[in-house]
Amino acid sequence: MASDVVIRPARAADEREILELFRSTWSRVSEPGPRRPADAAVFDERHPVESYLVAQRGQRVVGYIAHGPASPLATNRHVRHIQGLAVLASARGGGVAQALVEAACAAARAGGARRMNLRVLGHNEPARRLYRRCGFAVAGVLPEEFLLDGVYVDDVWMSRSLSDLREPAQP
Repeated sequence: MASDVVIRPARAADEREILELFRSTWSRVSEPGPRRPADAAVFDERHPVESYLVAQRGQRVVGYIAHGPASPLATNRHVRHIQGLAVLASARGGGVAQALVEAACAAARAGGARRMNLRVLGHNEPARRLYRRCGFAVAGVLPEEFLLDGVYVDDVWMSRSLSDLREPAQP
């Protein structure tokens, strides 16, 4: 990863920049839902600020990852779920996304989690390659789960153990 990028916990003051990231990186390759309105809230009851990590270059947030409980059930409190990941186009290719994924896995493990799960659209091959590099494997596929712009797209579920957590790559 570029040595000028720092991964840190998000702060409430990052909300505007995270929303800009949501909006600037939105596409049908990565999102089955609609584009967020410009005035949408990022942090809410289901997505508190504590569930976000950001990648910061200088004074600018260039990426984020959100992760939270896989469900509200106490019986699977040991499982976390990646709820979103985005990196500005200008910051891609330097390991920022991988550093964010590894940092989220490390934070989840430090919080007592044993497993990290995520969902990715079947046609999002760059994201699927990233997650495989980070140790995720396909756990299941829901065929033709979404109809996006007239094309049926699979919903791919991926998972990794956090007990085999590698040390994050050093800059």
